[in-house]
Amino acid sequence: MIEVDIKRNNTGDILSFTIKGHADSGPYGYDLVCAGVSAVSFGSLNAIEALTGITPDVQDVENGGFLSCRFSKDIDQEAWVKVQLLLEGMIVSLKTIEESYGQHIQIHS
Repeated sequence: MIEVDIKRNNTGDILSFTIKGHADSGPYGYDLVCAGVSAVSFGSLNAIEALTGITPDVQDVENGGFLSCRFSKDIDQEAWVKVQLLLEGMIVSLKTIEESYGQHIQIHS
């Protein structure tokens, strides 16, 4: 099971997220849930860097199964708003996967 944990501050801004585990919804290399979660999460991080110039603090494991990302609190307001929008888009995409494959992914926010 893939577990997605989203941490927010008291105003609802996303401060960090962690994705861990394996979906085990198909054979290695053919697991569509795992591929979807990876594409959405890494695509979102790439979009954040490309569109805002912000490089978040990212930790991941070479063989997959773990991704952690945290954002500095000293990002200027304009970039912060863009980061938040891109992260909310990531969550919408992950929830779409969860709706169809909830036995393989759970999101906690």
